[in-house]
Amino acid sequence: MVSTASSATTISLEDFLQLPETKPASEYIDGRIYQKPMPQGKHSRLQTRFPAEINQRIESKRLGCAFTELRCTFAGHSIVPDISVFTWERIPRNAAGEVENTFIIPPDWVIEILSPDQRPTRVINNILFCLNNGTSLGWLVDPEEKNVIIFQSGQQPIGREEPDDRLILLPVLENWQLTIEEMLNWLNLP
Repeated sequence: MVSTASSATTISLEDFLQLPETKPASEYIDGRIYQKPMPQGKHSRLQTRFPAEINQRIESKRLGCAFTELRCTFAGHSIVPDISVFTWERIPRNAAGEVENTFIIPPDWVIEILSPDQRPTRVINNILFCLNNGTSLGWLVDPEEKNVIIFQSGQQPIGREEPDDRLILLPVLENWQLTIEEMLNWLNLP
């Protein structure tokens, strides 16, 4: 989820990482800074619910963990995906076994949720960048269009839009049969 560049001048990644964090987060891509748009209702709801559902299924089994708005700095970029999922053995930890603050590796699965005022090409470029640098699965979720485009390393993207379409997940979630309808039902409050 990225908006237009904040300036036409370029800076180094090292200089970008020294800047104070912004709200919403800014990303560093090809020498330029892009500030993400402020999430709106549907985006926020999915961004909150998705990691809860993922973590409920894999965290206690030590299979992986989902993070929201986690800065990932790798291959010369510093991005903040809406949701980043890491398999258990790849989660950076310090000597005490705690999660590190700095992640300098790509996620195993990156999920981006499109906001109404957002340009999908920039978001797709971020997903493709992740896939080209070690991520195995990427999703572009469009709550308004009620569809998901699934990106897998080395494969053509797959569109899912029918309510009963099953979504492709990481292998650590192989027992979960998530459909478009189930995911979109998270937008309905009881």
